Amino acid sequence: MKILSHPLLSFFFIAIATISIAFSILSPRAATAQAAEDQAVLAPITQMFDGMSKRDAAMIKQPVLAGGTMVLMRDGKPVQMTFEDFATRVGKPGTTQIQERIHDPLVRIDHDLAVVWAPFEFLVDGKVDHCGTDLFNLVHTDGKWIIASVADTGRKDCASK
Repeated sequence: MKILSHPLLSFFFIAIATISIAFSILSPRAATAQAAEDQAVLAPITQMFDGMSKRDAAMIKQPVLAGGTMVLMRDGKPVQMTFEDFATRVGKPGTTQIQERIHDPLVRIDHDLAVVWAPFEFLVDGKVDHCGTDLFNLVHTDGKWIIASVADTGRKDCASK
């Protein structure tokens, strides 16, 4: 026990114990704050999806950056459009019910920039039409997160859910 009797080593072990306790106390708060910020980033995506389901062009455009773009990969080729074009196209009243849903989103935030990478399914009349991965780029401006751009993959080889 002579090793622990040295003042420098005793200080070292006390410092390590204090840091460990501090992290165990602060971690739940940090995780809660991160979860809240992740939800704030996901909110405009949910809002855009709600607008799509309602076929409401104004609701689709509300959480997006004016002039923002989409790049949708279809059959190995990119289809590009502005959010305005997308809202006009999807926001038209139709006889089919559409819904897009994501799961297991990976959210990364750095100050006023965020990305969300998430697998998705796109349903038409309740059945999976296509699936893939969504990639959203968001910016934080005027106190809120908005979608700056979207890219996705779209394939038909989805398991029906």
